[in-house]
Amino acid sequence: MSQSSEARPPFPPFTRATAIQKVRMAEDGWNSRDPQRVALAYTVDSSWRNRHEFPQGREQIVQFLTRKWERELECRLIKELWAFEGNRIAVRFAYESHDAEGNWFRSYGNENWEFADNGLMHRRYASINDLPIKEAERKYHWPLGRRPDDHPGLSELGL
Repeated sequence: MSQSSEARPPFPPFTRATAIQKVRMAEDGWNSRDPQRVALAYTVDSSWRNRHEFPQGREQIVQFLTRKWERELECRLIKELWAFEGNRIAVRFAYESHDAEGNWFRSYGNENWEFADNGLMHRRYASINDLPIKEAERKYHWPLGRRPDDHPGLSELGL
């Protein structure tokens, strides 16, 4: 396995434990809402599909995430391992956010990830659906940032 200076363990092939670790690392990064930090988890030539957008490479990923978090305010995300094999991981996720008018949404989706040998994500394909919710229906109430370890995951929340 060739490891560059950008290596990001754990490395493929994944075990159940290392796949779960990789999923939590991705969740933590996205909950930082720091586009520069998040982009470092992807190869420089990473290929994405996210809804109707197809970012290619880190620069476009940063631009995409910057736009996303300017629209999706107070975003809190939970990811959960669905399946894994070799250098691929499938996750399901849900996040809550609101728009500038104060309308809340819970966005549900699935992602398929493929990793390079150095542990950076090379491909990310996301399918996402949005559900308008009332603020009183929110399930994610931790302070912005990393989800606390004792906060329930998707399955425990019935999502």
